[in-house]
Amino acid sequence: MAAEHLWFIEQTGWAVSVEDKIFSSFLQRQYEEGMALSRSSDLLELNALGAPPPARYIAQFRCKGLVRTGEGDIIEANCFVVGIWFPPDYLRHAEPAQILTWFAPLNVFHPNINAPFICVGRISPGTTLVDILFQIFEILTYNKVTPREDDALNKDACAWARRNIARFPVDKRPLKRRALALNVD
Repeated sequence: MAAEHLWFIEQTGWAVSVEDKIFSSFLQRQYEEGMALSRSSDLLELNALGAPPPARYIAQFRCKGLVRTGEGDIIEANCFVVGIWFPPDYLRHAEPAQILTWFAPLNVFHPNINAPFICVGRISPGTTLVDILFQIFEILTYNKVTPREDDALNKDACAWARRNIARFPVDKRPLKRRALALNVD
């Protein structure tokens, strides 16, 4: 591989050092648990990117959330896409703006989202992929909303949420399918 390619990979974090067995094991566990959640959900499609163990994901949520139309109306939508990246130092340092990227739709309407940024709150180093996915889902469906403008990425959405709090959550379905317990005697 050319030196400039190796430099790019090192600088962007696209590759994980094979020598970092702890981080590699963490990534493998995230992959397994994330894919298990995706298989047990009617509302989440999770795609891993890159060579195993993957450090990047595209999460597509098929739940009800809100968008603002070009005319300014707030309406429900049902497809939202977020990028998730675990940088090489993720087990020591977690910066939400580096880990999460809002992809689509760009007209999403939530106090915690201003594309390309999404704030799920504090992310501690080593927070699991499944925990992050649940946090994103709770935000999208307005199960998790704090209408404080001093803490909002989208102040218009924050003011609107404060006036419309009775509409929440916009989607009450669970992210993970509930197990059906049948007692057959």
